[in-house]
Amino acid sequence: MTDVELIEFRLMVQPQYHGWRLDRYIAARIPRLSRSRIQQMIRAQRELGGLSLRPASRVRAGQELRFLRPAPEEPDVPRHVSVVFRDQSLLAIDKPSGLPVHATARFHKNTLTAVLRETFPEGPLPIMAHRLDRETSGLLLLGLGRASGVALKRSFRERRVQKRYLAIVHGAAPDEGVIDLSLGPDLVSGIRVKMAVREDGQPSLTRFRTLERRGSYSLLEASPETGRQHQIRAHLCAIGHPVLGDKLYGQPPEVWLEFIETGWTASLEARLLIPRHALHASGARLPHPLSGEPLELSCALADDLRAFWEGLAGNGDAGPQEPSRRAPTASAT
Repeated sequence: MTDVELIEFRLMVQPQYHGWRLDRYIAARIPRLSRSRIQQMIRAQRELGGLSLRPASRVRAGQELRFLRPAPEEPDVPRHVSVVFRDQSLLAIDKPSGLPVHATARFHKNTLTAVLRETFPEGPLPIMAHRLDRETSGLLLLGLGRASGVALKRSFRERRVQKRYLAIVHGAAPDEGVIDLSLGPDLVSGIRVKMAVREDGQPSLTRFRTLERRGSYSLLEASPETGRQHQIRAHLCAIGHPVLGDKLYGQPPEVWLEFIETGWTASLEARLLIPRHALHASGARLPHPLSGEPLELSCALADDLRAFWEGLAGNGDAGPQEPSRRAPTASAT
């Protein structure tokens, strides 16, 4: 194996592709790739990982194919993190979209963990009680000190933290609803990180209400009562209202694969409209990690999502609306 840093992604072969040549299969799953790029991609598997893939190899239904490529230069990310609330035991921050929480194959220096290490050079580092996806913006809670970190994590585990999210979704969503659908890994798309509604999945419940509708979009407030991976995104997609800009949910697998392979492109922009999914952690109600007193924290909608939403009205794409609601400032009650 080479010392070059590698990024891995996998494809699960669906029944309709059984017996196809490998190069033809890749072309069908990632249509944007040229024939020469597919040949290079297959050849790279031998050079990078010693994988015995050939263009004429036949794929089998249910087979998992592993692909490697050199990690690109680490992208720049927004590194400014605003403080929403802070006292001697609790830190609440507004995480910008695009900033990963932890190191990945692609991000090492440009992560929230690295930013916190720079902010608290003498240590100890704040303890993260939960996480947000890289593209999700908004409120993230951290304990200052071991005792508060343990208490905060316990509150999440015991479901005493009530989180709220704002999401811009496709379509005219119902006034309110409860989505009670079990979630588990999506075994159909072959994308490892994707979740799907499954009878044998983990119980998952999301409450939502529509705050406003404009044209063919709705602004929702969603409150997950469980904490499954991608829960809000998967649930809203399952009821026919996928989150705007989502590359995984409400899109064919080829969209995600194209993004992984080529990054943000003009064709993806034309299809998705915005470069990240329109999901924002807008608030939380929780017991203070040391005093136990109820604490209400709020985080205003991110500027890029607010600009998109306000732009709908400016372009005359507004439908029936309710009065706009401003997120309150952080407060203890």
